[in-house]
Amino acid sequence: MTDVAHELGALRLIVDSPLSSKVALFNNVTKSHIQSQIANPFSESQGERGMQRLKISKEEYGRPKAGSLTEYRGKKANIQVYQEMLELCTVIHDEGEAISDNEPELRGLLFGELFNIYTHINDKLVGLMLRARKHELIQFEGEMLFQRRDDNVPVYLLKPLKQIREILVGKQTEIRRSLSPNPQPTGQL
Repeated sequence: MTDVAHELGALRLIVDSPLSSKVALFNNVTKSHIQSQIANPFSESQGERGMQRLKISKEEYGRPKAGSLTEYRGKKANIQVYQEMLELCTVIHDEGEAISDNEPELRGLLFGELFNIYTHINDKLVGLMLRARKHELIQFEGEMLFQRRDDNVPVYLLKPLKQIREILVGKQTEIRRSLSPNPQPTGQL
């Protein structure tokens, strides 16, 4: 073997070694971090160019990056909230009384009774009620209900429980289908 061929073989061995691949990976991570810090308005390393102006569309504003760990956590939280709203509607259905003889599936329960029952299940009753009203699942008078003051205010289901279950399980399924199988962190601290 000639000296030139021997040196090229040695060079190829060095370039393909596990250490060189780790160095290349480190360099890629470093470049990625530098780019993210240039775009970060809170970073002190703005470089010579100064801070770049972020270009965000109206649809992206206030939302996490697609495929990020933040987006994943938010979607998982939404699935949990839909489950809790279903539990709330189930409690109203099971413990409430029929509003009319024509529609026995539509039930109502006084807020005081609901509060006493539901606080053993979850401590976020009023927030869940507001969210369920926003989704047009329940109805009650007033902006917000308070314990003792509003104990005699009725809380009504607006749809039969079967239909509510279909709506909420459908929304949970839709979110689960949109979840990224491999969410990525958006930045490092």
